[in-house]
Amino acid sequence: MSTDVTAKTPAPAPPGKGGAATGDGLLQLVLDGMRRNMRQYGMLIALGLIVVLFAVWTDGDLLLPRNVSNLVLQNSYILILAIGMMLVIIAGHIDLSVGSLTAFVGSMAAVFMVKQDISWPIAVVLCLAVGAAAGAVQGFFIAYGGIPSFIVTLAGMLIFRGLTEIFLEGQTLGPFPDGLQKVANGFLPEVGPETNYHNLTLLLGFAMIAFVIFQEVRDRKRQQEFDLEVPPVKLFLLKLVAIGAAVLTLTMLLASYKGAPIVLLILGVLLVGFGYIMRNAIIGRHIYAIGGNLPAAKLSGVKDKKVTFLVFLNMGMLAALAGLVFAARFNAASPKAGLNFELEAIAASFIGGASMSGGVGTVLGAIIGGLVLGVLNNGMNLVGIGTDWQQVIKGLVLLAAVGFDVWNKRKVGS
Repeated sequence: MSTDVTAKTPAPAPPGKGGAATGDGLLQLVLDGMRRNMRQYGMLIALGLIVVLFAVWTDGDLLLPRNVSNLVLQNSYILILAIGMMLVIIAGHIDLSVGSLTAFVGSMAAVFMVKQDISWPIAVVLCLAVGAAAGAVQGFFIAYGGIPSFIVTLAGMLIFRGLTEIFLEGQTLGPFPDGLQKVANGFLPEVGPETNYHNLTLLLGFAMIAFVIFQEVRDRKRQQEFDLEVPPVKLFLLKLVAIGAAVLTLTMLLASYKGAPIVLLILGVLLVGFGYIMRNAIIGRHIYAIGGNLPAAKLSGVKDKKVTFLVFLNMGMLAALAGLVFAARFNAASPKAGLNFELEAIAASFIGGASMSGGVGTVLGAIIGGLVLGVLNNGMNLVGIGTDWQQVIKGLVLLAAVGFDVWNKRKVGS
């Protein structure tokens, strides 16, 4: 009688739940986390690589404090549009009118402030109302009229461009009041003792790092309460360190020049506000629902027509805000303003992780996509690449981003 003895090898400790921390183990955790969250981290890593590439290529000129500040100012209006466009695409629609609406609102602002001498705060409110009304009209035809968003917004693109020509009579109109110019081109004031850095910018940067860490920790605890899968502790801590380092670097660069631009604060408020709405509010979940599976959303009681209407109303208001920022930055309203802005906003959304089929995307992704395009434009200008090749390169980047999205969905499906 023989006894079969089998040697048992102890099972390895699950990631993040014990075991000695080794370099290989941490690397494996990072790789595994990236594979599971490829859509979320892919473009963020790409943005980092693009920044490093052009920083080396330009001998560090890309990351000069002055250039970083200009990068924020030059792309602010596209980032504002990208936030609204991301919501439109998540809902399963598209908006081709935002560039023309941006120009139209700029022309209205010039008429109000330059010709009719209305104070700029009142004119800003009126312009935002005009943008919201324009978005509401388009949203009504799309949601309640049943006309495809492509057709409605294409008509809007032509209408708003024509109205811009009519209001401006084919000429450039300006200048704008100093108060509005400071919103688009100004910086936070100097406060506190004399240092080598902008004190208020440093304070806001540290507050942002604390807020992001608090938000990430709270979201992780909530996911654990509902027994949802969360990244291993080591990978989570690495993510916090990376985010903190990125925010701190940007803070130090801005603080060593003139401080944070005022328009950056506007972008921060929009990012936090819309990020919260899409993550936590009922309307945010409904936007994802109608874009991801419209029939199922209807059966679940989602008022899809109302949600679609509100999405386009919001897009109109953000287009108006972008139009005000753009006109104030260049201190004039022009009939040719806003050309191809809709394409830039759509490209930023898709590069940032939006899906053609809807139901996928984040507000932060829209910002990342817009920054990818902004850094590409700025970097290529610094190294002297012509505008012809710039268009080719940006087109290839967009194609690669959408191709990556298609490949990723097929891989997950298989």
